[in-house]
Amino acid sequence: MRTRLTLLALALPAACASPETRLRTGLENAGLSQPMAACMAGRMVDRLSLMQLRRIGDLPYARDERSVSGFLHRVRALRDTEILTVTSAAAGVCAISG
Repeated sequence: MRTRLTLLALALPAACASPETRLRTGLENAGLSQPMAACMAGRMVDRLSLMQLRRIGDLPYARDERSVSGFLHRVRALRDTEILTVTSAAAGVCAISG
């Protein structure tokens, strides 16, 4: 019983995180810089479904590739045109404004 309560206590903060926060963290974990991840997450969160946001947030970290183009290459591998379009547009705007 104590183990279950401990696990529940650890899971609650993650469950309360907003989709934007989860996406931003996922983008950072995938290798994007914190400012770029924050900018992109803010632009993408209202344009994609929760399932699409999770797919992006779950992209693995690229050890050798920390560039936006490398990240977009991995997004392209998801084979979801809407994700690629929204992500590419957000990356372009954030790169120019950043």
